[in-house]
Amino acid sequence: MKRKPRLSFWQIFNMSFGFLGVQMGFALQNANASRILQTFGAEVEHLSWFWLVAPVTGMIVQPIIGHYSDNTWNRFGRRKPYFLAGAVMAAIGLILMPNSPEFAAFLPALYVGAGMLMIMDASFNVAMEPFRALVADKLPSDQRTLGFSIQTALIGVGAVVGSWLPYVLANWFGVSSEASEGSVPVYLILSFFVGATVLVGSILLTVFTTKEYSPEELASFDEEEHATEEKTASIFDIFKDFANMPKTMKQLGLVQFFSWFALFSMWVFTTPALAQHVWGLPATDRSSEAYNEAGNYVGVIFGVYNAVAAVFALLLPYIALKVGRKMTHAICLGIGGIGLMSIILITSPEMKWLLNLSMVGVGIAWASILAMPYAILAGSIPAKKMGVYMGIFNFFITFPQIVNGIFGGPIVKHFYHGHAVYAIFTAGLLLIIGAVSVYFVSDKDDVVAK
Repeated sequence: MKRKPRLSFWQIFNMSFGFLGVQMGFALQNANASRILQTFGAEVEHLSWFWLVAPVTGMIVQPIIGHYSDNTWNRFGRRKPYFLAGAVMAAIGLILMPNSPEFAAFLPALYVGAGMLMIMDASFNVAMEPFRALVADKLPSDQRTLGFSIQTALIGVGAVVGSWLPYVLANWFGVSSEASEGSVPVYLILSFFVGATVLVGSILLTVFTTKEYSPEELASFDEEEHATEEKTASIFDIFKDFANMPKTMKQLGLVQFFSWFALFSMWVFTTPALAQHVWGLPATDRSSEAYNEAGNYVGVIFGVYNAVAAVFALLLPYIALKVGRKMTHAICLGIGGIGLMSIILITSPEMKWLLNLSMVGVGIAWASILAMPYAILAGSIPAKKMGVYMGIFNFFITFPQIVNGIFGGPIVKHFYHGHAVYAIFTAGLLLIIGAVSVYFVSDKDDVVAK
């Protein structure tokens, strides 16, 4: 069997660079969507319902995009047309979402904002899945951990810039933070515009510097996979592929459930949690200077965990070489869980710097979540179905978010009596449970990894 050629560091870097822009836009959304929707009138217990858009669209879009990217080819490539189209649509959503009040003559700003959130989420999902598949397409098995780690590092850099950008524009460059009732400050609007520009630019760099293997070249790398008679692929094959998913994927699904349920809670509830628990503000305060300070600091600490992830991701291949991929992932999830749980101990603005220490643990977990499950999974997937199975694997990311989106808000309202910080504490506990569940995963490439 002919092996795929090993790629240089810079070839892998260029291949994954577009993900920097995707994650910059995603980070802007993660850190600011809740506060924007609250500005437009959303209640804290309803925020998780608005955020349902992301996992629902991901569950639908990613397997479909994976299927078609596996089975189509044109002069632009196999994966590249999809993440380029996704980037353009996401950029449009980024520009329009904070400007939703401008369309209030047609619909309430809250509905327009939610609609732009849906467009962004669907578009990010179109862009993300082909990037995962591209790494698996291009790299031999013994370089995949490195490939996903470099991708994770670039994701971290993009997320740091996206998370910190509003704070930097408002506090370092003096961009106006004033806004009328129900409107978004200028610095936040400008941040989303910059994010849209970087998103498209970084994707274009990957498109122009990376050559994909043709179907014939891919066939030559996996003789066994292509020894069977070719047949016309159908979109309905997704259901058959789902039923026949590898055992490793099913086992990783449990780990992913706990991990992504926790992450969803963090993204949705950190702003109200900090405003209430650290800044001591009432739940009805959504526009005071103190609330904006809390909201901006969410961007700061989100940037911290992404910065830690960007650096730590480069260490993952070496740690996995020593202790194995499963143990690496379990340790990282446990550290992240402790970090999230520690936030409950921070009770005043004077202690806010301690939030950065909490986020160091979250960053270690985030780096592993973005890399290790895919490195474990890739070895168990047939090369010809890499795209569709990477898309189906997204089910184990979106399903826990949907469950959280439906029940998370009511739990905060009725069980936590509106105190969002308890949702963050619970998220930390779930990461630790996820770390324990890694033990039950079968990693068929452990021999290669060690």
